Amino acid sequence: MDIKHFFVEAGAGAPLILLHGNGEDSGYFSGQIHDFSEYYHVYALDTRGHGRTPRGSMPFTIRQFAEDLKIFMDERGMKKAHILGFSDGGNIAMIFALRYPERVDRLILNGANLEPGGVKRSVQIPVEIGYRVARFFSVISKKAEKNAEILGLMVNDPNISVLQLSNIRAETLVIAGTKDMIREEHTRLIAGNIPGAELAIIPGDHFVAAGNPAAFNERVLQFLLFQR
Repeated sequence: MDIKHFFVEAGAGAPLILLHGNGEDSGYFSGQIHDFSEYYHVYALDTRGHGRTPRGSMPFTIRQFAEDLKIFMDERGMKKAHILGFSDGGNIAMIFALRYPERVDRLILNGANLEPGGVKRSVQIPVEIGYRVARFFSVISKKAEKNAEILGLMVNDPNISVLQLSNIRAETLVIAGTKDMIREEHTRLIAGNIPGAELAIIPGDHFVAAGNPAAFNERVLQFLLFQR
């Protein structure tokens, strides 16, 4: 592997991996780590090219990030984990659950989307414009090149089909904010096509874990601790 992940670790017990969103880092989960670590061994990762994890030389794609996650788990002898992914982290988690179903215990998808059309146009259009501008200037600016890669994740990924969702075998919670930037019908589409998935829409926007951590943490722990 051409990178080593930076990660924050807390607690003991079954592993719970937290995957942040686009352009963020593990610090996004500052409102979750303490609560979750009372029950689980929490790992909050900085994904490739985010936070304190280097960019490396491999492709900068959601699918590569899923492969990075597998290697992270392999390096620690982690055969299986609960995985909570936010936004692009949720997209990584979906790809990972499809590719490596035996490695996922329970799955929490927060503000994930199957393709760019799942994002409200008021958010997606500026992203697409910014991506084109960054690509144009990327030949002369390293900063623009990095911005193009980051924005490209929202323009070119994750491209998961509705039919693929039926192959997710993990017990799944799909969770979003009432004012999420992901269209509610898209969130409901995801939940409705993952076998047995639970759906929770809680007060807040796309960043509901940070903005309403008490409600978010309670709902996630209810899902993780409840024995079906």
